[in-house]
Amino acid sequence: MTTHHAPGPLDAASRPAQPAHTGPGEPDPVRSLAGPGAPGALYAGPGLSGDTAAGSASGTGDSPAQGSGGPGTAAPPGGDPVKALMHRHRELCARAVDPLEIAAALEAHGMTDRTAAHFRHRDVFSLAEEMYARVPRHSSDRSAPPALAHAVPEPVAGAAAGPSRLLTLVLLPALPGALCAGLLAGLAQAPPGRARTLAVVAGVLAVLSAVQLCLRHGPLRSPRPAGVAVRLATLWLLGYAVLGDGLLDAAVRGGPDRLWPVDTATALGLALAMWPAVLCARLFTGGARRRLARSRGLGEFAAATRPLLLASLTCYLTALAGLLALAGAALGASPALGGAGALGALLLLARLLLVHGHRATPTVALATAAGVELAVLCSVLASRLPGCGFLAVPAETLIEVCGAEAVPTLACAVAAFALLGRAVPALSRASAHTDPGTR
Repeated sequence: MTTHHAPGPLDAASRPAQPAHTGPGEPDPVRSLAGPGAPGALYAGPGLSGDTAAGSASGTGDSPAQGSGGPGTAAPPGGDPVKALMHRHRELCARAVDPLEIAAALEAHGMTDRTAAHFRHRDVFSLAEEMYARVPRHSSDRSAPPALAHAVPEPVAGAAAGPSRLLTLVLLPALPGALCAGLLAGLAQAPPGRARTLAVVAGVLAVLSAVQLCLRHGPLRSPRPAGVAVRLATLWLLGYAVLGDGLLDAAVRGGPDRLWPVDTATALGLALAMWPAVLCARLFTGGARRRLARSRGLGEFAAATRPLLLASLTCYLTALAGLLALAGAALGASPALGGAGALGALLLLARLLLVHGHRATPTVALATAAGVELAVLCSVLASRLPGCGFLAVPAETLIEVCGAEAVPTLACAVAAFALLGRAVPALSRASAHTDPGTR
């Protein structure tokens, strides 16, 4: 991305001064971003002349410029609030290759266009442009095109690039579906007994291990491992999708007095859907980075990224529905299209948020959906206790009207819609697609 300002000091005197006060009881955004008592934190007067700006630019290194006051001192009447902000983010300003990288980092720290007005700028990107232009740079620093900072990394030249891309985008994502299909084909021929049980356990562990490999490599890799709550909730949701409907239906009828039916078509469809999940995550992440390289501001980037997220999710759900139908036709069974589709959307949105540094929201959404399923099942079983028959009335009414599939469908669909409402603004922010070190 190419900036329209030549590197060097900016004359801020032409910008009108903005009020630097906040409402009663509100934190001062200038102090919160420039640091408590930082130079110029309280100043909202006229801007700098070119010479003064040049002098302030020299103070953006590891130590403040002479006369800047340093952290913990009040600003003199001729202070510069932008200089104080640059001092706090001096490492970011020094290594940034374009203004949008600085704008994304400021956005991640809570800067808004309203807060930027305290620094005498109309929006965050305008403020980032001044910060970028006021940092002294050598000519060699500008030899490479700035857009390369946010562009999708090109494959490394050599023989290792092709196999690596083939492994993370084709072979690994196809492994869970292949293992699950092999397990189901083997079980269809295996006689009942201990050997069959051991084969089921080994096959399930192999499929889960393959899924874990896909989450550790490629587009679905999270910078930090998922928490225990996320893992437990995910395992419960997947297990319920395969075993839960049959168990709940049997419990409502007074059972289970024998092994309830297992939804093998849903299991195979979800395992096969790992491949489109990886491809759609790659589509979204790569497209967002390309838009970040071309965007001229944060608003433009957000407007271009929101449709990309919705398109990626739609492509995944379409592929998931097709794979579920294919699995049902191959196994001669009817998969739970509603429940599996809602679960797939929930898991993909949760993973995208985890990949881009958001942990709390997906954890709550997954745990809530799993908790609802567990609560419904426990209420049906607890209704058998003396005087507790009323506990099963809501679940029995819902199952009688809509079937046992309605429970996971509603639980996962509500959680997925709530997560989508959070994912759209969170993943359309530039800070979600920059270097994790700047977030």
